[in-house]
Amino acid sequence: MKIVVLAGGISSERDVSLSSGGMIYRALKKNGHQAILLDVYLGCEGDAEGIFEKETDWAAQVGAIGEENPDLEAVRALRKDGGKGFFGPQVLDICQRADCVFLALHGANGEDGRIQACFELMGIPYTGADCTGSCLAMDKGITKDLFAAYGVPAPAGIRLRKGDVEERRIPYPCIVKACCGGSSIGVRIARDDLEYAEAKDEAFRYGDEVIVEQYIKGREFSVGVMDGKALPVIEMAPKEGFYDYRNKYQAGTTVETCPAQVPREQALRMQGIAEQVFRVLRLRSYARMDFVMSAQGEIYCLEANTLPGMTPTSLLPQEAVAAGMDFGQLCEEILRMALAEARG
Repeated sequence: MKIVVLAGGISSERDVSLSSGGMIYRALKKNGHQAILLDVYLGCEGDAEGIFEKETDWAAQVGAIGEENPDLEAVRALRKDGGKGFFGPQVLDICQRADCVFLALHGANGEDGRIQACFELMGIPYTGADCTGSCLAMDKGITKDLFAAYGVPAPAGIRLRKGDVEERRIPYPCIVKACCGGSSIGVRIARDDLEYAEAKDEAFRYGDEVIVEQYIKGREFSVGVMDGKALPVIEMAPKEGFYDYRNKYQAGTTVETCPAQVPREQALRMQGIAEQVFRVLRLRSYARMDFVMSAQGEIYCLEANTLPGMTPTSLLPQEAVAAGMDFGQLCEEILRMALAEARG
């Protein structure tokens, strides 16, 4: 099949997206597909005629994920048209020529339902959740509201907009996070008033709304869901601090165990909650839910990820391996679900 692996963009998770895209592209090529890796923001400046037949290593320029966020202003400067609009040159035209677009995007524009809505209007088949599910899961405030409405166990929390008077305070220690972000970017633990003010300033850099949550000290887990069915539970144990951007993507900083070493009833409970969240947020195809378990054994769901990372250190591929599915097979299954959805 002719497949566009769409990655990059101008979100704070750009580097993660490119790493995911490179892995997916290589797997699809190995599986025999006519695949290309395309940066959604930079697009294709050259002749796109016969682009799927060209013998090009599209992932050759993908580098490792740095410890800091990418320099997005430098990326914007690469656009010859001044960066007008999200889609780079010829991106939509090339996507329309593909049998399917494999979304390797993370963060704003790519994971929040906007590009999904565009593709739905244009009749372009794509992988992952649709525009509705993507929008609901990306906004952590809406997610928390739905969790409360449907009885999904989650930490107590509030939403704040810039300039709001805080009528309710979450006791210290608390977690402050950007409302519409991922990869733990804009997330800090606050233990006093000074740290709280600094944490809010940091989170507000990524949007006009933030989430303040009860800090649950405990073990961190994740559960992937494919086609409504939970994969094995994986545990993430950072060697230092919490599971932040650095500990997610720098090799050797986190010990990951799959299947997680927890009692069977706790694993089944997490898997059951993950499947419930999949339904509550109206997701499709695949997703990944993050959890924390307190010292008392209480389980809390933190959020859902509609386009989970597919990098060398990502969690969903490790869960798939534990379920008997290697990376190439995982990509094929994601494609199968996307095409089945497109056929209705």
